[in-house]
Amino acid sequence: MKKRKVFVVSGPSGSGKGTLLTRLFRLVKGLSYSVSATTRTPRQGEKPGQDYTFLSNEQFEDYIKSGKFLEWARVHDYLYGTLKEEVEKKLNSSDVVLELDPQGALQVKEKIPNAVLIFILPPAYKDSHDIEKALKELENRLRKRKTESEEYIKKRLETARKELLELDKYDYVVVNDTLPEATNILLDIFNKERDRLEKI
Repeated sequence: MKKRKVFVVSGPSGSGKGTLLTRLFRLVKGLSYSVSATTRTPRQGEKPGQDYTFLSNEQFEDYIKSGKFLEWARVHDYLYGTLKEEVEKKLNSSDVVLELDPQGALQVKEKIPNAVLIFILPPAYKDSHDIEKALKELENRLRKRKTESEEYIKKRLETARKELLELDKYDYVVVNDTLPEATNILLDIFNKERDRLEKI
């Protein structure tokens, strides 16, 4: 049986990780995206089971007590988690990609030591490695969307600051300077890690 691997991708809101993953899935065969569970309500256009598994607070708490989550965390007043069963089922036929914040990523690494953690950074981090400059770039990206409230943007930036302090715990850090370049770097990481697993 072909060996399979779990890849965890993190990055502040506005770092472009979603766009990068969309491009990656077009280029790499044998990848599955694990759909997270959440207690927040669906946003316009989101489909249950496709974008998220939407649960009530009571359902989510029951799942925690039953040990059904590979990881879970509270983020921006809502609960998010990855169902063990979902990941195990997908690993039977493909490598699995999880898009998680550092809280969740580190929980996965603890339970699956050979999971690969990848952190996506915005372009501002490229030259100076200046967290304040990186946060300003993220703020600009969030404001350009014109879809978030001022309070939400502030919460996102506060969370991003905490996330940037976790960089040393990741296996790879990818600066999303230009989409083609960052996509190629991400592609190289996936190919390298898959080859490494096959040789074990």
